[in-house]
Amino acid sequence: MDESMIAEWTERLHRAGLRLTAATRSVLTLFASDPGWGPSHAEVLDRLHRDGVEINRVTLYRLLDRLAACGLLERHADAAGRVWRFSWVGGQSAGALTPRFECDACHRLVALEPAQAQAHQIAQTLQDALAAMGHHAERLDLTIHGTCAGCTPPPP
Repeated sequence: MDESMIAEWTERLHRAGLRLTAATRSVLTLFASDPGWGPSHAEVLDRLHRDGVEINRVTLYRLLDRLAACGLLERHADAAGRVWRFSWVGGQSAGALTPRFECDACHRLVALEPAQAQAHQIAQTLQDALAAMGHHAERLDLTIHGTCAGCTPPPP
């Protein structure tokens, strides 16, 4: 892992009152090495165990939630599976709205960065509409769901 990346992780964790433990480093390395990965808690636990990292299930659940709270990971609901999925935020600023595509078959995430400016305009319009009704929006996730090219069966 790049030393500047580890320094950034350490700084973000420190600001959130957390430390870069061996377990934290293992989890962040998994996500950083495969930024399109969008696993559930159980999938992260399985991958860590396959890589020889011993971590308790509950400890991992808490760690993933804390990493999402400090802005290194993003947590989003998988309505079909009724589970939380996590994705790599990495060097993006916390709260940056990047629309993405999620394959419902393999759960790969693809950032749609060319559409980022339009997504911010849409988000602002929605926040303005909510504010006019007296509501305050905390966050907005913009994910398009479907099947990626790798999971789409070839035509007969």
